[in-house]
Amino acid sequence: MEAFNQHLSAQPFAARFVEMVICLTLFTAMVSAKLHTHIFVLRSTPVKRLCGTHNIITVNGQFPGPTLHVRNGDKLKVKVHNQAQYNATIHWHGVRQFRTGWSDGPEFITQCPIRPGRSYTYKFTITGQEGTLWWHAHSSWLRATVYGALIILPRLDTTYPFTFTRPHRQIPILLGEWWNRNPMDVVNQATQTGAAPNVSDAFTINGQPGDLYKCSTSDTFSVSMKGGETNLLRVINAALNSDLFFSIGSHTMTVVAVDALYTKPFQTNVLMLGPGQTTDILLTANQATGRYYMAARAYSSGQGVPFDNTTTTAILEYEGSSKTSTPVMPNLPFYNDTNSATSFANGLRSLGSHDHPVFVPQSVEENLFYTIGLGLIKCPGQSCGGPNGSRFAASMNNISFVPPTTSSILQAQHFGMKGVFSADFPDNPSVGFDYTAQNISRDLWSPVKATRVKVLKYNSTVQLILQGTNIFAGESHPIHLHGYDFYIVGAGFGNYNAQTDPHKFNLVDPPMRNTVNVPVNGWAAIRFVADNPGAWVMHCHLDVHITWGLAMVFVVNNGPDALLSLQSPPRDLPLC
Repeated sequence: MEAFNQHLSAQPFAARFVEMVICLTLFTAMVSAKLHTHIFVLRSTPVKRLCGTHNIITVNGQFPGPTLHVRNGDKLKVKVHNQAQYNATIHWHGVRQFRTGWSDGPEFITQCPIRPGRSYTYKFTITGQEGTLWWHAHSSWLRATVYGALIILPRLDTTYPFTFTRPHRQIPILLGEWWNRNPMDVVNQATQTGAAPNVSDAFTINGQPGDLYKCSTSDTFSVSMKGGETNLLRVINAALNSDLFFSIGSHTMTVVAVDALYTKPFQTNVLMLGPGQTTDILLTANQATGRYYMAARAYSSGQGVPFDNTTTTAILEYEGSSKTSTPVMPNLPFYNDTNSATSFANGLRSLGSHDHPVFVPQSVEENLFYTIGLGLIKCPGQSCGGPNGSRFAASMNNISFVPPTTSSILQAQHFGMKGVFSADFPDNPSVGFDYTAQNISRDLWSPVKATRVKVLKYNSTVQLILQGTNIFAGESHPIHLHGYDFYIVGAGFGNYNAQTDPHKFNLVDPPMRNTVNVPVNGWAAIRFVADNPGAWVMHCHLDVHITWGLAMVFVVNNGPDALLSLQSPPRDLPLC
């Protein structure tokens, strides 16, 4: 297996990667790719959960939204009509969007929002990707209810790499959160007061809380299986603000992919998914005929941080089992079981096969170090709802991101507009300190609010150390990078040590993802090649944190020719 893992110096790697991208793009155009056309209508829809009916924003009246099925190499064209009362965009989470950054979706990053009564068409090609991704709103907290699965099947002339078994069925499992209020009202109230928003009232599996909640038993989601068969479960954490443990009573799961990237198969009794992450598992019905709970609950790593301490369930039913029998409950980890979360993350390795090789940059040109964490901002002349009359904030390298309002960053980059952003995001924190200490000086708690970006030259190799901090409260942060997959070459607890920790990096078969869980009071090291021109936001996928400013943007320059440069913007691109 190791023969397929490439150990490349920076320049040969860059040249080979450019060649691969060009060949893959041309090959995609040559094969008979299918065009999938969809219409999404965003509108307010009455939905009953937890004994009450609430109006929520949905796509086509569905909660969760429709599941889209495509194949590697296919094209997608989705026209979004916004009939809701809020501005909206749709993000295609994990899709590389090579040269089609205009369809990535984050509000004021790659486009201005779709205003109520307006529409916009997203057009892109799935290039070199297969597995489980998803789509969701990327405006304020709309994604609490506006989300769905995006299933990318292998090309017709290929198959799955896990040849030891062939799944009978493929079943999306979407984990979510539910509020007994309009989520937009929840975040707007918190924004106005400066306080933390209320936690959710329930978790959900495929939109249903499950029978551990009031008024929910009859609608609990269920999966039927024949004894002995194997199914592929595509698990997606679509929750707004919660890392989640997931397990199935009495069953062992075989992990075969994460974030639409194949892994070496490994068996586990529990998954841990940060918001935005996906995990594909093979599940074999090898237990006694009966009923078994699929269950999920929060992994909450932050000491003293409020969280939803409930458990959502669905039911795995063997054919022939009694409908009245009590399902077997799995042994889920405790809410603060960091060891279980770490053990799952450490079990992931890239597949590294002939058809799915590993190309880890062996040297880097951009060596970046970003602190991530919370903070507090004073409220001059008034008392806000945060601790000691302050307002909650969050930052990277002490810069709390402020999105522009007059243009998207991608438009400003493409047209050379001035005054929208500044290209001076720091490569390192301005002040070094003991990032994970118990008592960090209050002088370091207040970030600077700004719209700064980091410019990367095309095809540069990047290493980024993401260092968690213990300012106010240390916790795990699921950091998502738009437009890219990256290798997680290392992770650990405490402060990153630039002299010793690189010697422990896995440069042979590290997991590749689009979202990395930075450990509580710890760090993660990622590597990628800046081969996709555009403006790509990197942010914490706990939406409460991105609301507070835990984000930044990489602006990647165009390549040397038109095929390696950003396409022209579409005519219907929304205006600000």
